[in-house]
Amino acid sequence: MAVSCALWSCEDPSRWAAILARHGEVLRARAGPHGQLEALDRWFREDLPAAIKSRAEKHVTREELERLLAWKLAVRGFHVGGRNLVTTPPNPTWPQRGRFRPRLQQLVATNPPELVVQCSAAAFRHLPHMQAAITELCALRGVGPATASAVLAVGAPEVAAFMSDEAVAAVPGLPAPRYTLKHYLLYLDQLQERATALSRDSASGLWTPHGVETALWTWAVGQKLCPYLLPDLSPSLGTPEDTKPAKKRRTQAE
Repeated sequence: MAVSCALWSCEDPSRWAAILARHGEVLRARAGPHGQLEALDRWFREDLPAAIKSRAEKHVTREELERLLAWKLAVRGFHVGGRNLVTTPPNPTWPQRGRFRPRLQQLVATNPPELVVQCSAAAFRHLPHMQAAITELCALRGVGPATASAVLAVGAPEVAAFMSDEAVAAVPGLPAPRYTLKHYLLYLDQLQERATALSRDSASGLWTPHGVETALWTWAVGQKLCPYLLPDLSPSLGTPEDTKPAKKRRTQAE
């Protein structure tokens, strides 16, 4: 947790931006030889937002919800097999707080397609009232606050953020991580405040809660798997060099 908090204590938006720029490289290190995580993440960050935005009313389909759940589990280190089904527990060398629950995907698949569209559309209409939006999505089988947060983050990144283990652990002052609506709202409030503060001092554009979460995930995972890719957070650096990765050093991945 202390490693993740190192970024949280940094108030320089240029350093946050430098870390965010390393997301793709850190994700490749996390994905390993299988590569499914890279494809799922590209879909999550590019294709799915475009699909949601193109609709007359924002919503996700059941097929998209199933694939989004596969993305969420893959991000947490679970191996994704054929048809995006999770087939094995996570790599034991990676820190995990969530339980291995392969039945979640079967539960999500039992939701009627029209109900997924109905509930997700209602959730987006509730925004920015996050409690009502999350509650609406959690009416679906197999969907909890973390999965619901991913749906809202991809469709409304300006107000929502995914409830990733790494980002939750990075926010100081929160109670012990729990996958509850109350915990998510406390966490999101902090990310919204940080996005506002970074945007106020940024020369490169507005920050969203979704962007803050992605940067925190990149920093935490990168510190464990490929710290040589990450920029230095030392406050003594004040030149463009601070956006370059630190010199590669011999580090055993945890």
